[in-house]
Amino acid sequence: MMIQKTVMAAALALACTATSQTYADQLEPGDTYIISRDGHRIFRGSHQIYNRMAEGLVEVTYCQRSYWVRYATVAWTQIEVDRGYELRVEYNRGKGWRPICANPEEQVTLADLGINEDPRLIIQEDGPLVNPISRFAAISKSFGSGDKAKGSYHATE
Repeated sequence: MMIQKTVMAAALALACTATSQTYADQLEPGDTYIISRDGHRIFRGSHQIYNRMAEGLVEVTYCQRSYWVRYATVAWTQIEVDRGYELRVEYNRGKGWRPICANPEEQVTLADLGINEDPRLIIQEDGPLVNPISRFAAISKSFGSGDKAKGSYHATE
């Protein structure tokens, strides 16, 4: 019975490693990611961080270097740490990962970005909830010209 459990545990670990390796092989060489791993160093998830500015990204500093990230990435780091996972900034060399630094969640937080909302909401919205506007208000506003009508079409001037 003990041998059977050991074999099953080894098979499960091998399957998880194979899945992680397959995912890692799909990433482009030269890309930088924040990688989440559990206590057994098994891949749990990742978010890409960018070397250039683009729409929807905010500039942050990890490992004394500027990167551009989505707000959701910063929120994700906080959630992963809450789950007990370890995070590192890593660079994909094409034949393996090169660690750049550890604990990116300590280097940039949502509070550092001026956001005090729940990280789960930030991930869901992929950004801060700034002046949320209802869908009906947005539709109504789109039909308005900004000027009040002087009367009906049939009214005389």
